[in-house]
Amino acid sequence: MSPASSVAPLTTQDLRLALPQHQQAAPISWTLQAGECWALLGPNGAGKTTLLQTLAGLQSPAQGQIHLGGELITRYKARARARQIGLVFQQQQDAFPVTLTELAAMSRFAHQGLWGRTTQADQQAVDLALTQLALQPLRQRLLTQLSGGERQRLALACLMIQDPAIWLIDEPCNHLDLRFQVQILHLLQQQTQRALVMSLHDLNLALRFCSHLFLLYPDGRACWGPKEAMLNLSAFEDLYQQPLKAYQVDGHWQFYPLSPS
Repeated sequence: MSPASSVAPLTTQDLRLALPQHQQAAPISWTLQAGECWALLGPNGAGKTTLLQTLAGLQSPAQGQIHLGGELITRYKARARARQIGLVFQQQQDAFPVTLTELAAMSRFAHQGLWGRTTQADQQAVDLALTQLALQPLRQRLLTQLSGGERQRLALACLMIQDPAIWLIDEPCNHLDLRFQVQILHLLQQQTQRALVMSLHDLNLALRFCSHLFLLYPDGRACWGPKEAMLNLSAFEDLYQQPLKAYQVDGHWQFYPLSPS
């Protein structure tokens, strides 16, 4: 599926998140471009979720601005913004009594006219996403009957159906078993016409499936760049406050956590 809208650069200018522990850190000026797949890495409480919500325009920063295609993100109307940016939350709270298919169809709102009529293109988008996320057998199941992993796959399917140019995903592997973690990260890796940012707790999955790394420290420090330029053992140990050992498997760098001394 190709993005419905071309990918306009998403740029932060002198950004500080609205978190007390970040106020003394250097502000973040960073650009997200088409074709980039970023892993947002950091320990619990570093502000990864806050950063994603701020990039999506759902939370105001303490300082700085966010531009989408040169325009302040706050100037975009809801439907236009939804065609450009989609966000998957870490936890899914919308457990109202609708079926999986009904919720999936609602995700096409940004592409529908005033009356919200479902077109053939809308139905094709729903069918494709449910197939790719292995949800077709569950089409008539109520949200309240889904497991955590099924609900997470549905959230990702809804993002595909929404079809924005920029995908922001908070913990795409949340609740997923190993098979679906690999399948979904491979699917996300293939979205080369889009721009993606996903928060991940697994450093090794980030190194395998993402092209760029963004390290966010609890005190607000940040560093970022192409994956190859970010392979720094001491930086990862500082990020997680954990000794690590580096090794290679099938050409991929992996980092193994050592026991505390």
